Amino acid sequence: MSRTLIVRYRTHPESSAENARLIEGVFASLAELAPDGFTYTAYRLADGESFVHVASLDGDDNPLAGLPAFADFQRDLPSRCAELPVATDAAVVGTYS
Repeated sequence: MSRTLIVRYRTHPESSAENARLIEGVFASLAELAPDGFTYTAYRLADGESFVHVASLDGDDNPLAGLPAFADFQRDLPSRCAELPVATDAAVVGTYS
């Protein structure tokens, strides 16, 4: 069963660069792990402070849960945020690439 999860939040202006650095660490770890059936994209929006993460999983196993870099990212996330993360399941209506 495929699942798509979208998370959106806004950081404090002084925390946005650190947040982006921590996200880059997650992607470096994912590149080493290369999990099957998993896609992950993180966006930094034009305001420079808002972030959107989109994860698509085939099945229930989320490879982020076991990554030390993801634990590092999550550790102080609430203190970096002006608006806390809101997670929403989503259904793909269409895609083009």
